Order: sequence, then C-alpha cells, then structure tokens
Amino acid sequence: MAVTSDSAQEQDRRIPPSLVKVMVAVALGAIMIQMDATMTNIAFNTWLKEFDTTLVTIQWVATGYLLAMAAVMAPSGWALERFGARNTWLVCLALFIIGSVLCGLAWSVESLIFFRVVQGLGGGMIMPLGMAILAQEAGPSRMGRVMSVMGIPTALGPVLGPVVGGWIVSDADWRWIFYINVPICLAAIVLAWRAMPTKRAAASSRLDVIGLILLSPACAVVVYGLAEAGKRGSFADAHCIVPLVIGVALLGIFALHALRTENPILDLRMLKIRSFTSSTSVLFFASVALFGAMGVLPLYYQQVRGHSPMETGLQLIPLGAGMALSMMAAGWLADRLSPRLLVIGGLVLTAAGCAVYTQLSADTNQALLGVALVLSGAGMGGVMVPAMATAVRDVPPPAIPRASATNRIIMQVGSSFGAAVLLIVAQSRIIHLSHSGPVTPDGLAGAYGRAFWWALAFAAFAAILAMLMPNKATVRVKPKEGAAAPTAPGAASA
Repeated sequence: MAVTSDSAQEQDRRIPPSLVKVMVAVALGAIMIQMDATMTNIAFNTWLKEFDTTLVTIQWVATGYLLAMAAVMAPSGWALERFGARNTWLVCLALFIIGSVLCGLAWSVESLIFFRVVQGLGGGMIMPLGMAILAQEAGPSRMGRVMSVMGIPTALGPVLGPVVGGWIVSDADWRWIFYINVPICLAAIVLAWRAMPTKRAAASSRLDVIGLILLSPACAVVVYGLAEAGKRGSFADAHCIVPLVIGVALLGIFALHALRTENPILDLRMLKIRSFTSSTSVLFFASVALFGAMGVLPLYYQQVRGHSPMETGLQLIPLGAGMALSMMAAGWLADRLSPRLLVIGGLVLTAAGCAVYTQLSADTNQALLGVALVLSGAGMGGVMVPAMATAVRDVPPPAIPRASATNRIIMQVGSSFGAAVLLIVAQSRIIHLSHSGPVTPDGLAGAYGRAFWWALAFAAFAAILAMLMPNKATVRVKPKEGAAAPTAPGAASA
C-alpha cells in the first residue's frame, strides 16, 4: 500500500501534456510583452530624427505604454472570473497585436504614443493573467514548477530586447520592432485557443466599478511618479511628489472601500493569509533590489564602458542565463523543499552578486562582472519562483485570479520603486562629484557602485521578511477513503 500511495503521489506531481501546452502558450505571449518594453528603448534616437521631436516627447512612447499596463492590471482578476481564461487571454493578445501593427504604421510621434497606449492596454493583463491561469491549472503539488514559467519572460526580456532591438534598428526598419510581435503572438493565440480552459470561474461576478475607478488611476500615477523620480534624480521634485501624493491618497481610499465591499476588485482581506502576505512582501522588496539593479546596470555599461545598447544586451546575457538555470531548478525544488530556505538562499546569491557591483570601477574585470551577473540571475530565480508559488498556495481557489493580480501589481510597483531609488542614489552622487570638476570614469563607476549598496540593503531586508514565510513545502492532503480527491479549478480541462 505504501508503494501504491507513493506512486499515486508521484503521478499527481507529474505535469500532463495538456498543462504543458498551457504553459507554453502563457510563456509565448508573456515574453513578447517583456521584450517589447526593452526593444523600443533602442529606437529612441531613431525616432528623434524620424519625427523631428524632443527626448521629453519621445519618452512618452515608453511612459504611455507603462501607464496603460499599470492601469489595466487591477481588473485582470475580475476579467478572468467573468469571461474565462481563454477568452480573456485571446482578447488581450489580439489587442496587443492590433496595437503593435498600428505602432508600426505610425506617421507621427503623437500617433506612435497613442498606439503604444493601445498596446499597453492589451499587454498589461498578460502577466497577472498568466500567473492566475497557471496557478489555477497547476494544483498545489505542481505550483513551483508551473510558476517557474512566469520567470522566463522576466529573465529573457531585458536580455533579448536590447539585442533584437539593436539588430533591427541597425540592419532593418525600426517598424519591425513592432511587426515582429505579430507572428509570435499569433502562434500564442493559436496555441491558447487549443490548450486553454474555457470554463468561467464566476460568470455572474460583478465588476467593482468604484474600486476600479480608484485603483487603476492609483496604480498608474504611482508608477508615473516613481518613473519621474528616477528620471529627475529626486523624490522632492514636484513632477514626482504630486502624482505620488495623489496615488497614495487614491490607494488609501481604495483600501477603505475594499474592506467594506463584499466583492472588491482586489480583496485586501487576503492579507490575513500568512503565506500570501509574507510571500508578497518578500516579492515587493526583492523586486526593489533585483529590478532596481537591472535599471542601473545598462547605464554603467553604456556610460562608463562605452558599450552600445546592443553590446550592453550581450553583456547582460550571463544574468539571463543564471536566472533561467535557477528557475528550472527552483521550480522543481519549490514543490519539495521549504520555500523559506529557497528564498533566503536566492537572496544570498543576489546579495553576493550585488556585493561585487558595489566595488565598480571603470576597468573592473569583465569575467568577475560576468560571474556576479550569473549569481544575481540565479538569485532572482531562486526568489521569484518559490515566492510566487507560495503566495497563492493557501488562497481559496475562487480568489486566485484576484490574488495573482494583487501580486503582479505589487511586483510592478516594487520594480518601479527600486529603479527610482537606485537611479536617484547614483545621480545624487554624480551631481555631488560634478561640483568638484569633470566626473571621471572611475567617479561615475563609483556612483553606480554606491547605488548597489542600496540594492544590497533591500535584499537583506527581504531576507528578514522571508523568515515569516512557511517553512514546509506544499503537502497535498490525502482524501479519506471513499471521498473524492480535491482538484484545482480547471484541473479537469487541463
């Protein structure tokens, strides 16, 4: 009987082919969303000449896209409940494709900015939807391995984006930065049509209109305020303070509304679930450290080392390689070992990589920097996979879509906050050095090195919060004799 029981548990852990198809469909759609955000940065100089405009205006090509994505994350959980996984996913990808084609056809900077907003409205739901769909389809015993899929776009997007974008801008027409999305997203649509479940979790679910009116603008203006802080090098600038104050006020009002509403767009009562709260807190501060560092690294390579954007992308390949390898391992381990230990181990690796970058100079050994990138990437995978899996493991199945949306919003705000803080630290140091004369390459490198001390501090704080995470791997409860085995929503269709 023991052998039979072990065999049944092992069978339950296996990922069926139908779930593999869902995982591929999600990864295929999500990677283009992540790559698109970094590919377009390469074309800024080209657009400045093409449209005869200013850098301040061109930056809205990226800002408009980012704000549109932030605004639509909030209702993604409700949309999944109301319209089902396949329908919602297909509509989002279709809107992203339409926006991509229109961006490629843009005839002015104003039209390009507007069409980027259309693109962002389609792409903003993709990541939270992907997390929710995979969480629902996986079940507890496969959560870690399935959630590792969501890390693939995060790992490859910032690395492949500059390389592919640089190649397109150098050897082809910039419009292909957007047209390249079409065939890949069409393949994702075909695969999703055949693989994704059609069952609606709650067809009668009503949209929390008041919550949406409060939360979507709040997310957008907070992200905008943080982006402005990073660009202007200060949290004290009015362009940063005003949107942040408005955003925080809207978030406060939303919190009061959500706690008094039976079915809010994001249910803050989930914060009572220890595994959700601890894991989400870790993801926020880990995102501050991890993605804040990723915002500073390209500047070091371009401004200090003199690399082109494409060369910078090639230099960051060790980061993506370390992240991809660790995610494969962490996905398997997260279903078997303590998530607390895995996350702390990942943060230790991240801290080791950051420690190397605190000592930056203009001629730091490239091999050493590559090793540090591998360690940082491995740390990212070691943190993200078990933390994302643990965040939703104890959430009631009907609440998983909204929990995933909450998780993604918190990670997005953490990423924006981290980038803003590290850029402000670096720019403040550079301004201080400039008062004494021209800033030398070593001085510039030292300014970026100082920013990594902050990344190190945030990683350490995330490690402290990780002590509150569950110490045991997910255990599937055996049903009593004669009772039906519990299944995750959508398991039948998987």
